Amino acid sequence: MMIENIIFDFDGVILDSMPIRDKGFRAILKDHSDAIVDEFMVYHRANGGLSRFHKLRYFYEEMLKESVSDEEIYHLADEFSQMMRETLADPSYLIEETMLFLDAKADLYNLHIASGSEESELKYLCSRLGVRHYFLSIHGSPTHKNELVKSILEENGYDKSKTILIGDSMNDFYAAQTNGIAFYGYNNPELRKHAKVYLDHYGLL
Repeated sequence: MMIENIIFDFDGVILDSMPIRDKGFRAILKDHSDAIVDEFMVYHRANGGLSRFHKLRYFYEEMLKESVSDEEIYHLADEFSQMMRETLADPSYLIEETMLFLDAKADLYNLHIASGSEESELKYLCSRLGVRHYFLSIHGSPTHKNELVKSILEENGYDKSKTILIGDSMNDFYAAQTNGIAFYGYNNPELRKHAKVYLDHYGLL
């Protein structure tokens, strides 16, 4: 397959941010019992590509069986975002082999980001981390990843047979599958049985 266009997930693919995001969720849910937060963390880790808006609503409505307003969700999401902006704008969290690939081969492809991270936070982090210039566009939540990928394909008129999505979660796999593009798994061996290609290293590109 001749690859011309690559859509990257962000967390776990470009930035090793998941342990920090784990701490962020525990911080904003600190008023709830450890047991229910531990249960939520299992859901959070199993659904890496979903937005914090979705996850927080799931926590209240499905786990606590409580109604929650959009305003409350956005307030919690904003509190979470402020913590992430302060903590994750550290280049030491960048995944080295991804950065080596971008440095060496970014000019050979049309590159984009589609992430479950909140979009303004995502763009801020990409700027602070010095990686924004690699990408033609950067997209995040609250828009669902399926729609983000669809928009990238349609707005750029990309040939789906020449476009791949690199991600580390089943939600990335579903976003690629829904949009008819190849999924390349990365940084999560559980994806080997689902991915068209599993990237043990970027030499496979």
